[in-house]
Amino acid sequence: MIILKKVEIADADILLSYSKKTFYEFFAHLNDPANMEVYSAVAFAPQKIFEDKIAGYLKVNFNNAQTEFKDKNALEIERIYVSGEFHGKHIGKQLLNFAVETAINKHFDYVWLGVWEHNYKAIGFYEHNGFETFSSHEFMLGDDEQTDLLMRKILN
Repeated sequence: MIILKKVEIADADILLSYSKKTFYEFFAHLNDPANMEVYSAVAFAPQKIFEDKIAGYLKVNFNNAQTEFKDKNALEIERIYVSGEFHGKHIGKQLLNFAVETAINKHFDYVWLGVWEHNYKAIGFYEHNGFETFSSHEFMLGDDEQTDLLMRKILN
């Protein structure tokens, strides 16, 4: 049984550690190690690793917390990751559904996210779940300028 749980302040160290782990798991083999470290030093504060098993996590933003559009009628999925050992268990789909349901409950018009243009598996996952590319933006990974596709799912 999979349980979705809201992260509490007490879980912050665990979440930050897990965030860094999954980020490296997905992108380290595709990027310069120095750029990975520069980005990680800012994005993920060094944390003590705990023994708790976390399968994945989701970070959503709305209103002024959104990284770009700050559209009062939208929810942004800023981060959604599932550890490799849990792939194939539909956890990503559950996290995505949770975000979409949250947006529907808040009467938002759409859900949007950014995904690296070379993350073909994720792009396919989002397309399969009703997201379409509508724009792009630049993302700095250390000194490496990369392109994220901006994708959205219209809810109304």
